[in-house]
Amino acid sequence: MAALRRTFHMRRLLAGTRRTFAGSLAGSCLSDRCLWDQLHARPRLGSVPTFDWFFGYEEVQGLLLPLLQEARAASPLRVLDVGCGTSSLCIGLYTKSPHPVDVLGVDFSPVAVAHMNNLLEGGQSQTRLSPGHPASHLHFIQADAQNLGPVASSDSFQLLLDKGTWDAVARGGLPGAYQLLSECLRVLSPQGTLIQFSDEDPDVRLPCLEQGSQGWTVTVQELGPFRGITYFAYLVQGSH
Repeated sequence: MAALRRTFHMRRLLAGTRRTFAGSLAGSCLSDRCLWDQLHARPRLGSVPTFDWFFGYEEVQGLLLPLLQEARAASPLRVLDVGCGTSSLCIGLYTKSPHPVDVLGVDFSPVAVAHMNNLLEGGQSQTRLSPGHPASHLHFIQADAQNLGPVASSDSFQLLLDKGTWDAVARGGLPGAYQLLSECLRVLSPQGTLIQFSDEDPDVRLPCLEQGSQGWTVTVQELGPFRGITYFAYLVQGSH
């Protein structure tokens, strides 16, 4: 049942992408970089400069802000968004968090990274983004989330965000998804938190996370429904 539900929802997402970006990508593998380069290069309708799978920053700020409050021993708090794409997640944290954050968004698509850096600098007739706290920072770098060595050292982030990245990588095979998880936990502080946002049911995702996160605590929170879909926040946490 979970697999059928997930397949149905993925078809809905891809159908929405076809309508939004005026081209069918449904026949491509979601772990393929070329697909994401094509998607991010498509013109956006209206004045919305970002594109979010699942949901945006506004829907999850109630979960994220308390975590930032709890982890204020590190100032600014270092946040990594793996597979950030052109989502509003990094921008929302940077512009709306009342706590100081140093946010890094990484994506393997150079098209996505160029778009976000242009947005950060105030390009495309947009006003330059202002931080919610004067000590906050935001950066975007092209990098493969399955190999973060070039951009992130071990134990260097207090909060990691994965919104749909495991889902996309897993479409190319679970070994790649486990490599993604391993890299996330390598760069995460032992007292930190990794959050995977997904529509995948807990009976499917939890066994995978528990197998790949031995020594860490894995919990799940239900989110939504947003536009009729229930999502989940899978939290992988160290000692607090």
